Amino acid sequence: MPERKFSLQQNWVDLTFMHWEVDPDILRKHIPDDLEIELFEGKAYVGVIPFKMEKVRPRFLPSISFISNFPEFNIRTYVKKNGKGGVFFLTLDAHSHVTCTYAPFAYGLPYNYSKCNFSIDKNGFYSWNSKRKSNAVKLEGVSKPRGPMLKAKKGSLEEFLFERYCLYVSKKGVTYRAYTCHEQWEFQDSEVELKDNSLTDFYELGINNTLKPDLIHFSKGVEVLTWNIESTVEK
Repeated sequence: MPERKFSLQQNWVDLTFMHWEVDPDILRKHIPDDLEIELFEGKAYVGVIPFKMEKVRPRFLPSISFISNFPEFNIRTYVKKNGKGGVFFLTLDAHSHVTCTYAPFAYGLPYNYSKCNFSIDKNGFYSWNSKRKSNAVKLEGVSKPRGPMLKAKKGSLEEFLFERYCLYVSKKGVTYRAYTCHEQWEFQDSEVELKDNSLTDFYELGINNTLKPDLIHFSKGVEVLTWNIESTVEK
């Protein structure tokens, strides 16, 4: 992690990780030219992740409920630059006007405002849905974790997908990196029923069936520290 002070604290809570294998040549149009699409055993992956952001606040300041807590649904893929693997977001759809205004300005993150709902019932089913204000694309589904808590084994696909501690963004045509610090992910296998996924369809990723993920996992979440973006140009 950087030697300078982190900028934000936040919790990522109740995440359903849905992944599809995609053709890297189709994915390429979404990725800055100076980032390499990272492959696992020759395959590229895109993840769609509905979850809750909680207690988002600047360093050493308290969280404010109606600003700091909101559902977020993002689409991400896996890239690297100068040998450092990270995450690249195609979109982050969130039910937060503040975040959707501030994050693109400060970080270059591609936030889009969506009306989002997120709930859990007494039987342990997580229900979530979003509808983007700008073009009405949707994500709607239900998930339920099952099985024991796991941590990714060294060299596994789960390690490739989960254990990433920086993200890349393109801001005004320049690529930047931002670091994230948290404990190793703990996750479970999960089942999911997707009712609508026009959100993923919108990006034309060549996925044959966006209602049937290739891989599904669930995590209760992590506490996270994040740093401001920095140049990816090696000194």
